[in-house]
Amino acid sequence: MLVRFTGVVLGALLGAAMLTAPATAAASVDVVTAEQATKKIMIFDPAVASWGGSGATKWVWSPTSTNGFSSAGWSNPSDMRLRSNAHHGGQVLVTAASGGFLGVASFPAGKRKWSVAVPGADNPHAAEVLPNGNVAAAASHGGWIRLYAASQGANATKHAQYALPGGHGVLWDPQGAVLWAIGDNLLVALKVGGTAANPTLTEARKVALPSKGGHDLQPVYGNKDRLWITTNSQVYQFSKSTGAFSTDYAHAASANRTSVKSVGNHPQTGQLIEAKPKAGCRTTWCTDTIDFFGADAKRTRTGAEFYKARFWYAAYQ
Repeated sequence: MLVRFTGVVLGALLGAAMLTAPATAAASVDVVTAEQATKKIMIFDPAVASWGGSGATKWVWSPTSTNGFSSAGWSNPSDMRLRSNAHHGGQVLVTAASGGFLGVASFPAGKRKWSVAVPGADNPHAAEVLPNGNVAAAASHGGWIRLYAASQGANATKHAQYALPGGHGVLWDPQGAVLWAIGDNLLVALKVGGTAANPTLTEARKVALPSKGGHDLQPVYGNKDRLWITTNSQVYQFSKSTGAFSTDYAHAASANRTSVKSVGNHPQTGQLIEAKPKAGCRTTWCTDTIDFFGADAKRTRTGAEFYKARFWYAAYQ
């Protein structure tokens, strides 16, 4: 249900105007979170020091019959990202939940564009929409990367599948025209073939991760050659041109930590955002606090169970 939306989400589009903000948090781009205690996707204003009240909350969403969805599989939301997609009518939320939900909703209206339920035992962890409207997804327990023909209708279930043990992340790369995916031990680039109605996935490149437990996969905004990679023990940048993994990046002394569930950088300022499990949270993978590095700050919502946090920004890279 669409609960609340205030104004225009700042910086959602490339070229959005910068606003003056406190030094503790760059505020031109909002922050989106997967909040598992209430099973919501929540967008916050990072310039507001306390996320405990309603003043910082910009948008709250979950799939319901009111906005055209079945809520089947909607537990432990695990991924969320903003994309501009002409096929789906403009800006959309692309989301996954570990209970077995994959979906695309219009933003900010929150209306259903596409969704599918998969077995919760597969544990979907990430979702991405390609420019043609098809949707890629990763499932950790299922050990797969899928590309759904979501361009063919809101109920489309036809898909291509690539086996990847521990599938945790997917990211479309318009520069290389490949779908990147990360699993337990590998980073792969997959070539998309076939047609929009009958897509195929073919392995184009495979790189061994330097440490085990691949988790998050995101663009390094400002450097189209680089990807953010997290594993159980490190936070890396990966160079697509050299194949090298590096921990020599700005703020690495603080941000290169174990068990980081999500990482990304502010598209204008370079400030980093991370979600890392916190002792005392209900599960071993959640936190009530999101960390920022470079204009260091913390944003806490007592009782929250954040799994991932990202800057709410539409660009692929």
